[in-house]
Amino acid sequence: MNRNPLIMRRRILAGPLPPDSIPLLAAVPGLLLSFYLTAFTPAAAAQENAAVIKVGEYASLTGSEASFGQMSHRGTELAILELNAKGGALGKKFELLTEDNQSKQGESKTCAQKLISRDNVIALLGEVASGRSLEAAPICQRYKIPMISPSSTNPKVTETGNYIFRVCFIDPFQGSVMARFALNSLKLRNVALLTDEASAYSVGLADFFKQSFTAAGGNIAMEQKYSSGGKDFKAQLTAIKAAGAAAIFVPGYYNEAGLICRQARELGITAPIFGGDGWESGKLVDIGGEAVEGTYFSTHFSPKQKSAVVQEFTKQFEDRYHVEPDAMAALGYDSAMLLADAIKRAGTTDGAALRNALATTRDFPGVTGSITIDKDRNASKPAVILKVTGGKFDFMETINP
Repeated sequence: MNRNPLIMRRRILAGPLPPDSIPLLAAVPGLLLSFYLTAFTPAAAAQENAAVIKVGEYASLTGSEASFGQMSHRGTELAILELNAKGGALGKKFELLTEDNQSKQGESKTCAQKLISRDNVIALLGEVASGRSLEAAPICQRYKIPMISPSSTNPKVTETGNYIFRVCFIDPFQGSVMARFALNSLKLRNVALLTDEASAYSVGLADFFKQSFTAAGGNIAMEQKYSSGGKDFKAQLTAIKAAGAAAIFVPGYYNEAGLICRQARELGITAPIFGGDGWESGKLVDIGGEAVEGTYFSTHFSPKQKSAVVQEFTKQFEDRYHVEPDAMAALGYDSAMLLADAIKRAGTTDGAALRNALATTRDFPGVTGSITIDKDRNASKPAVILKVTGGKFDFMETINP
């Protein structure tokens, strides 16, 4: 397979990135992935006079969380394509410029700096992982460039400053959702926690689950920790088994969650295992196999929901990418659509005016639900619970705020 950067760039500019070509990007660290979704037009230096509206995106297209980044990017790209087919906004079409942070710590800050200082983007979309959003958010705040995270749920992300937004719910709500699900639906009263101590997302979600679960009468039988990238969790699981926990809550990402489920079953642990939206990836089943059957996780969206807007989005996504969309794809789509809506209402791409328009978003009809941006620039919306059945993610229930 040809690894010439110029050839690779031409393939990217020609259209959507094929799933089997994404690993090639790791061969060219720092490569700017410019997905020109309209015919190229030279832009003036000033944003207001530019021939196109440049929108930046930073995502984990390669590396340990590539499944998240690739799906989120596809949703974002689909939204931009749809918007441009309808004329764009303010008489201009959108140009999406995407940087790959390779799922690496520290790279998101560099990506944000490049997109803002070199490419003059008017806003940034990203990231999925809370830790990487926390790297880029201070850069956006410093330059007064609005940033919209599709799915970073840690509360600290929007606490960075008043130019930082998100279209997903936050972990205090997600933690309470899983506590209510454990207590009311699974009838659990004695749960162990297995937390990724290196992940802001995992630590935060574990804390909020614990607060809600114990406040409602539940008991935390044991708390164990691991670090991102770990492969052997048997010591922690053996301790949990000895503690007699009736279930295990694993608020981590799919890579480790799949292995944890597999090793738990190998140790003879038959108790329910459940997690948060970090589990949602087809890779969970690839890694965990039969061990993830019957597990549960909370998330933002299911293509099995019956609403017309969900079914239309699902059809368009499947027609283009030949795969079923997940929550990361739906949230990526919503982040771009919410930005476009704010640009149209603001009547400008000026950073301050655009920030104000985003802050006053009310009842925006997203595919992940009606989105209202609250005073802390978070989205108030419901969560859904999915169950792994036959290697698929089955819709179980919706839990409202």
